[in-house]
Amino acid sequence: MQILKTGFLAIALLLPSMLTMASGPVPAELKPGMVITASMQVKKASYRFNGHESLARPVIRIKGNNITVDFNNALLLGSNNKQLPNEFYGLALLIEGNNITIKNARVSGYKVAVTAKGCTNLKIEHSDFSYNYRQQLQSTWQHEDVSDWMSYHHNENDEWLRYGAGIYLKDCSKTVIQNNIITGGQCALMMMRSNDGLITDNDFSFNSAIGIGMYRSSRNNILHNKLDFNVRGHSHGFYHRGQDSAGILIFEQCNENVFAYNSVTHSGDGFFLWAGQTTMDTGEGGCNDNLLYKNDFSYAPTNGIEVTFSKNRIFYNIIKGCDHGIWGGYSWQSSINGNEFEKNRVGIAIEHGQSNVINYNTFIGNIQDGIKLWARKQQPSDWGYANKRKTTSMFYRILDNTFQNENNAINASLTDNIFINDNKFINCI
Repeated sequence: MQILKTGFLAIALLLPSMLTMASGPVPAELKPGMVITASMQVKKASYRFNGHESLARPVIRIKGNNITVDFNNALLLGSNNKQLPNEFYGLALLIEGNNITIKNARVSGYKVAVTAKGCTNLKIEHSDFSYNYRQQLQSTWQHEDVSDWMSYHHNENDEWLRYGAGIYLKDCSKTVIQNNIITGGQCALMMMRSNDGLITDNDFSFNSAIGIGMYRSSRNNILHNKLDFNVRGHSHGFYHRGQDSAGILIFEQCNENVFAYNSVTHSGDGFFLWAGQTTMDTGEGGCNDNLLYKNDFSYAPTNGIEVTFSKNRIFYNIIKGCDHGIWGGYSWQSSINGNEFEKNRVGIAIEHGQSNVINYNTFIGNIQDGIKLWARKQQPSDWGYANKRKTTSMFYRILDNTFQNENNAINASLTDNIFINDNKFINCI
């Protein structure tokens, strides 16, 4: 009997340690200034950690390789001594290394929630980086203030960070961003020289400027995201400027990206692509060979899609109720195929385009023109692009489109060599 009692005692003593082993490591409490170098689970709590004035100094640093950090829905809350979003400051999380996974994090109240630098195979999933920095707009519902316009023209020295971000990727490759939420900020996901990533199934809606922004970033797949109502400079019935806000921003030498099955409605521009200052100065490069496929870019106060000084493919998208369905100034060798243009002011507007194909689209009830093509008689003499490239408006193929209830189905001026064939015109003036 004594032996049996001893055995039962030993088993009883072993049970707590066995249960601990079965349930995994004990969650760890976060501390300001903490450096995480190994996989861990965070203790679920609200952590009120103010950031630092410098974005180079994070509250928490995650550094190393082959690390998984499960934040367990813990909340990091910054700027606890501030009240207004335009006062928010500091960087919550800095990630450096390879094969790192961040999940179940919640971060609010910072200038930037997450910055990742030089990472390969980074994964950020099931996290919420909402209600971080956003500017206080000076416009009112009756009058626009031009100080609210965004400017992205340079980001070589991270100039975009002045606008804050939910996630800021710099020099990252093969990143996966999936099933995250960023709302109530200014810019959701911003990508700087970050290639070959997958951005999927996120909700980056209701921000005051940008849903997803890319600079010198190529070969990324942007799929199945909600990017609605990323807008400023719009007051219904008073003004509709957009002020260069956009659901998706593509800026400066971004090539071979795929944008498919995204909802990008009610944003300043649905999709805003600009070749970049390099192209404007040299006439070379561009944001080329991107594919826009089966997205909804409707109800932009300015352009559903803006693609300029570049060549791209725009297939099977829905574009309704915008000022311009597509603004394609100086587009060349681009294909616009199978899209629906309905009740925009102008369906497709292209100045100084060359060798573009417009096929199998449907135009219904666009207010001014279905397709408008034109050129200016002269280009600015001090403009590098015009001095180094031919900018004649010419060589269009407009085939197999359907025009219904259009005031002007096709309006072309100062444009040469337009081939128009097998289009249907139904109740058009």
